Amino acid sequence: MAEQQTGAAAGKLVIRNIGLMLSGDLARPILDADTIVADKGTIVAVGKAADVDAGGAATVIDAKGTTVAPGLIDSHVHPVFGDWTPRQSQLGWIDSFLNGGVTTMVSAGEVHLPGRPKDVVGVKALAVTAQRAFAGFRPGGVKVLAGAPVIEQGMVEDDFKELAAAGVTLLGEVGLGGVKAGDEAKHMVAWARKYGIQSTIHTGGPSIPGSGLIDRDVVMEADADVIGHINGGHTALPFDQIRDLCADTRRSIEIVHNGNEKAALHALRIARDIGQLERVILGTDSPAGSGVQPLGILRLIAMLAALGDVPAEQAFCLATGNTARQRRLGCGLVEPGRAADFVIMDKAQHSAGRTILDSVRLGDIPGIGMVVIDGVVRVGRSRNTPPATIVPEVVA
Repeated sequence: MAEQQTGAAAGKLVIRNIGLMLSGDLARPILDADTIVADKGTIVAVGKAADVDAGGAATVIDAKGTTVAPGLIDSHVHPVFGDWTPRQSQLGWIDSFLNGGVTTMVSAGEVHLPGRPKDVVGVKALAVTAQRAFAGFRPGGVKVLAGAPVIEQGMVEDDFKELAAAGVTLLGEVGLGGVKAGDEAKHMVAWARKYGIQSTIHTGGPSIPGSGLIDRDVVMEADADVIGHINGGHTALPFDQIRDLCADTRRSIEIVHNGNEKAALHALRIARDIGQLERVILGTDSPAGSGVQPLGILRLIAMLAALGDVPAEQAFCLATGNTARQRRLGCGLVEPGRAADFVIMDKAQHSAGRTILDSVRLGDIPGIGMVVIDGVVRVGRSRNTPPATIVPEVVA
């Protein structure tokens, strides 16, 4: 397992000889650049080798003509404490996601904690504890944004004010607790938004005992910031309801691995057809009953590119820049001022695709050769992806 790190910033990093640079930005998904310079964990320059200051680097990575993309972001996870999940009694799941190119995770609620408190005092205490714990403990360097309380009946505006003052920035999935009615949820969602806390709502049929059906009318009335797993977690809404949620709202459209794949493609095509692909973000919705999916984000990217008629370079944006902007994160884009989080990839050995993008269009996931978080190399060749054709190398 990778060393457990809190994410201390690195010295100067240079990544050179990049063959393809994916930006994470839908408007310009491919950059005409071959070199990245970062310092103290932040990107400071992106461009051609002759045009950037690459001198004095503490670490130099030779990409050897492979592809560099922003580190992947999983918009929907359910952590508990440490790198362990009681949902599947599994250790090291976050480190496994790191080997799938995921550098940032966003909690949709720490709902799998055995004996999870449901009284107001306990709800707040758990949220603050989870937020503090993952701020100080980053498995392999992965940034886990946790402390997402599941709202319960009896919460009042001052509870959200108190949570925000304590550093809580997220709500867990609305609908996984005692609050399931749209008229009740909308007041709490509005209070959360007032104090800078972003909300996500469960969408579709029940996923765990205690959850329930959350249909189109409830989602629209509650008006949460993120329409969580619009393709169901696991059971999706009827397609006409998915269409309405995409076309008649302006909230984030979250597609997850642990949902209905046909519904995922339906939501993607609607977002594309109405010219709002920037609203689409990706998550795994794991750990869950279906397990832990370390390659879930890569598999979603390949599926949406292969079957959803989205160019592969744009499909990567759904799991990077789109999520960063919708979730208000400082990573996810290859541009100065952003976190130096990268996944270095190549097409998998023996893929039928001629290039990495061609292979993804055909439905193959790429091979990961290296993952960098905050300017620090966290893993080399992935133990979970198929082997990359060419692997980058730390040369200094």
